[in-house]
Amino acid sequence: MDEKNLQWFPGHMKKAERLIRENLSLVDLVIELLDARIPASSQNPLLREILGDKARLIVLGKADLADKKSVDAWLKKFRDENISAVAVDAVKGTGIKNLIALAKSIAAPKTNKFARAGAKPRSARVMIVGIPNVGKSSLINRLAGTNHVKIENRPGVTRAKQWIKIADGLDLLDMPGILWPKFDDADVALKLSWTYAISDEIHDLEPTVTKLLATLAEKNPAGLRERYKLDELPTDAHELLNLIGRKRGCLVKGGEIDTEKVLRLVLTDFRSGKLGRVTLDEL
Repeated sequence: MDEKNLQWFPGHMKKAERLIRENLSLVDLVIELLDARIPASSQNPLLREILGDKARLIVLGKADLADKKSVDAWLKKFRDENISAVAVDAVKGTGIKNLIALAKSIAAPKTNKFARAGAKPRSARVMIVGIPNVGKSSLINRLAGTNHVKIENRPGVTRAKQWIKIADGLDLLDMPGILWPKFDDADVALKLSWTYAISDEIHDLEPTVTKLLATLAEKNPAGLRERYKLDELPTDAHELLNLIGRKRGCLVKGGEIDTEKVLRLVLTDFRSGKLGRVTLDEL
């Protein structure tokens, strides 16, 4: 598939849209989980239409993979727009306490109604939504303190509705990851493919990865040089790809570059943060 026309909206995402609409009235608050590397590109316009004026908390996940100054700038932008926002690293647990406190505070007007009526306050009911592979399962497992949700680094693996009881006063409703039916911006589609919100299996990796390398060479050249032990970065992304392949021994018989292997190596290194902290959506 031509990266300029990159689209992906499998059938189960239509079901996910229906599940969100059907269950929205059950919750007090929606946590919209965004990828801190692409805070704009990972915002789903379809979700904005579905959620309407529902109370919302923005969570910038995978914050450890993004440039810290950019994360702080995006948090300030959301807060300046009167949208509560927090950055988290679900692996290390950074920001989780702030997330819980914010969620309970935002939901308090509804949960406190029971106390005012003389009943025991109930837990805040929260729905977590976001694009595929944005880290919902890792976040929920961190919140729950155990492995309640199957984690698989593959877009679209969470497909069923799940309630998870949290001991500190949060009941979480997990929803499947959902994209929107048509990407009008080719750059957004590329960023979604780089972060694996779009499956690698539905497009040609070479043009998307060479564009990723060109972007990283501009935004964080030191990360590329350090990871691949390069003295200089070629200005041509295809040359850079071949150089990385030779440096890392991604070769086939005859000394030719194993293009498929080096493409997947670069993607894996980027997605795991081995190419340095980088934010692709700048303010």
